[in-house]
Amino acid sequence: MKLQQILNSLQKLHPKEIDLSLDRIKKLCKKLGNPQDNLKYISVVGTNGKYSTIQAIRAILKDANINCNVYTSPHIQKLNERYEYNNCEISDEELSKLLLKVKEVNNNDKITYFEILTAAFFYEASKYKNNINIIEAGLFHRFDATNIIKSNLASIVTPIGLDHLDWLPKNQKTLDRIIFEKTSSLLNSKIIVSEQNSNEIADKIKKSIKKNLSDKFFFGNDFNYSLNENGFFYFEDKHGGIKLPLPNLQGSFQLSNISTAIATIRNIEEINVSDENIKNGINKIKSIGRFSEIKNGKLKNLVKKNKIYVDGTHNALGASVLSKYISTLKCNKHLILGMMNNKDHIEYIKYFKDKIYSLTTVDIPNQPNAISGQDLMKKIKKLKNVKYKKSINEAISSIELRDNDIIIITGSLYLAGEVLNLN
Repeated sequence: MKLQQILNSLQKLHPKEIDLSLDRIKKLCKKLGNPQDNLKYISVVGTNGKYSTIQAIRAILKDANINCNVYTSPHIQKLNERYEYNNCEISDEELSKLLLKVKEVNNNDKITYFEILTAAFFYEASKYKNNINIIEAGLFHRFDATNIIKSNLASIVTPIGLDHLDWLPKNQKTLDRIIFEKTSSLLNSKIIVSEQNSNEIADKIKKSIKKNLSDKFFFGNDFNYSLNENGFFYFEDKHGGIKLPLPNLQGSFQLSNISTAIATIRNIEEINVSDENIKNGINKIKSIGRFSEIKNGKLKNLVKKNKIYVDGTHNALGASVLSKYISTLKCNKHLILGMMNNKDHIEYIKYFKDKIYSLTTVDIPNQPNAISGQDLMKKIKKLKNVKYKKSINEAISSIELRDNDIIIITGSLYLAGEVLNLN
């Protein structure tokens, strides 16, 4: 059976895409022999920056010849991206075998798509007892399918902001509730809290995890970084300082994610990594659809000498970070925007007011839950130079580019995937 056929069959095992509960995955994992037990984990929760932080950890550990398994979501171009074992993405053939085995054991019991995918990750990971498993929490954390492990090496809390509010009770769509969902059930090990968007959010996180007995490491208090104008940045924690080259990721905001990754690694006694591993690793970080420059391909050919970027930023917190960064670029910025229907479009776009030269809305292909480009344009029509084009190609071709102008395609990870596939 082909991989896509298997995936289609898994999506039919539950009428809902999301059904917040741990009962179903616990039941399936019990049938599988509880493969999630007795493995080494680094858990990553938060709203933004999870993927970049995970990939920074992975790159550093790989340079130190430490084998990792990595579980992330969602994928950008293909499902295989979610599954890495021994630092390698799983093949179509191996993924098909894995999913068929887990589906057979599940025996048609009701279970959500994400839950059975997560059980499959644990089942395969159990074959690599000595590897470090870096796992990304999906929606929130408290009732997320990844939250069935009993112990870990560390929990990372990346920047938290308002997102996925449609999954919260009507009268509890607040930042406090989101922080509670993401942090109240963190395991008792070590907790590393990344740089937050405000002191208020950082204080709320501190309050939420106050009774957790873990050793805690907070950005600003226990680790920090500073950017030097001479092409390097400086990381510092209780173990000392490291002068580091700028990483291969675009955007100064990524230094926060990378610093969190470094702080995590340096505070886990079981991991032995040198400063040299850190220096080498941060220039080998894998990045798909996170402010990635498209350097060749069909879409690049449309802009010729101008630069074009694709970025999966999809919520207001991410928009605030991206807008700050592009404000430092000395050029005209043209935004191509496509978003999902359940996002706060007005709040998102307000961060780009007076910071971009033009904005073109587009439809996101193959996504029935996306807002149409025409409806999105109507919602943000108060901005200057706003227009709608049906396709990504039409949107790019419609922009009158001058020397040094750049195009940024953003608003959704699903759009980022379509862009990369199209290119």
